[in-house]
Amino acid sequence: MSRRLGPFNMAALAAGFALLYLPILSLVLYSFNDGRMVAVWSGWSLRWYRSLLDNRLLLDSAWVSLSVGAVSATLALVAGTAAALVLARAGRFLGRSAFAGLVYVPLVMPEVIIGISLLLLFVQIDLDRGFFTLVLSHAAFSAAFVTVVVHSRLIAVDRSIEEAALDLGATPARTFLLVTVPMIAPALAAAWLLAFTLSLDDLVIASFATGPGATTLPMRVYSQVRLGVTPEINAISTLFIAAVAGVVVVASLVNKGLVLGRK
Repeated sequence: MSRRLGPFNMAALAAGFALLYLPILSLVLYSFNDGRMVAVWSGWSLRWYRSLLDNRLLLDSAWVSLSVGAVSATLALVAGTAAALVLARAGRFLGRSAFAGLVYVPLVMPEVIIGISLLLLFVQIDLDRGFFTLVLSHAAFSAAFVTVVVHSRLIAVDRSIEEAALDLGATPARTFLLVTVPMIAPALAAAWLLAFTLSLDDLVIASFATGPGATTLPMRVYSQVRLGVTPEINAISTLFIAAVAGVVVVASLVNKGLVLGRK
């Protein structure tokens, strides 16, 4: 039996969507504004996208964000998957509760505390802050989220398939690569994308862990916004929105294709 949304629910839903998406639509619209004033419409133009090509600071920061996101997401995927395997396959062992607690602490820990802790660590071990420390910080923060995603898939996997591979003579490593990984591949992809998104979006931890020459796009945008929003910021934000929307559409089509293929 289907239930129709009442007027109040429809109004609440419309208000929620408006609150979420009207600011984004406004940002996209004014990225095509011909004038420099971001709140005064002066006509359609692509001048700020052309101007963005000459803004080396924003482009370099965007490249740093993408590079850090890709590398840190890969490291987080490896570490988080290993932790998920321990939690899902190692059974009960001494210190399991403590291990699980330490793995999941970053999920509830305020980012500013994580950032300060990492900063103190890098200072104590005399490690120069830059691209490397930024990658390590984002990987350490994102690994907990990867563990949650991969662990939830591992506990749902039919272990009899893995046991059959082991009975047929496959080594544990070969079983994991050829049997387990294909079964949890969607979770691995989702975990990597989540870690990449968290790195791309992060501002707080990056402010403590980065150094000269490793300024991420959120840090660059934040530093410029304090002096006023420029049209180039609208333009590069629109490009990122388009890229994210494209990835979501492609992922939906691929997932739909996989579902239809199984049928």
